[in-house]
Amino acid sequence: MTDSDWHLCAETEAERQAFPTLLTTWTSRGEEINDNLMSRLTKLEVAGKHYYIKAYKKRGKSFRRFFDRSRIRSEWENLFHLKEMNIPTLRIVAYGEETLFCGKRMGAMVTEELTGVQDLAAIYRKGAAVLQQKNWVNHVIDRLSVHVRTMHQQKFVHGDLKWRNILVNSSEDTEVYIFDCPLGRQLKSPFWAKYFERCVVKDLACLDKMAKQALSRTQRLKFYFKYAGLVKLNPEAKANIRKILSFFEGRE
Repeated sequence: MTDSDWHLCAETEAERQAFPTLLTTWTSRGEEINDNLMSRLTKLEVAGKHYYIKAYKKRGKSFRRFFDRSRIRSEWENLFHLKEMNIPTLRIVAYGEETLFCGKRMGAMVTEELTGVQDLAAIYRKGAAVLQQKNWVNHVIDRLSVHVRTMHQQKFVHGDLKWRNILVNSSEDTEVYIFDCPLGRQLKSPFWAKYFERCVVKDLACLDKMAKQALSRTQRLKFYFKYAGLVKLNPEAKANIRKILSFFEGRE
């Protein structure tokens, strides 16, 4: 195996020394966050900073095992694409994958930890007071609606746009970060038009799944108005909202 497909985006010498090759990164040991048949997530401290190593043991499930991008490649390419769209996300420190034997591959991606943030799902589960602060909620709605609209205008869909994949802090002017989108893809071809429309509905339905528990109907409508650029509901918007609300019916 060679490391010809290993790429460093390191900003410091400590990062370059910690993640010099795919093999070194793959075998790094730190705090194990998650480990399953597909991948392993490890938290590692380097020179006072924390980094997350996402190491994949397989290309992916079903067709990804033989065709299309591997899951880890989708992860880093989609994070770079979010950055290109000026959507705040995690900083990638290193990434790459290699062929081992019999067509098997291993891959890894290193991201720097964002300090002082939590995912929206964790904030809701903890019953954090910020969810009762109107200004904070309105700010998050404003930021998030712009980010999601930007993605969809660029024909990019996240694929798993749940509250757990959105990071914020408790400050009133918090930035809103979107991450963890190995299922994301850009669907520009007219051939994908119908599928793209369905994926847009899925993204919005994923967001609303927890929003309907944590936010008021007025706040949820405000998000949709901001996202769609509306000042009042029209028949098309009402039809879209019905699709969003019914997307997960019978699937749980």
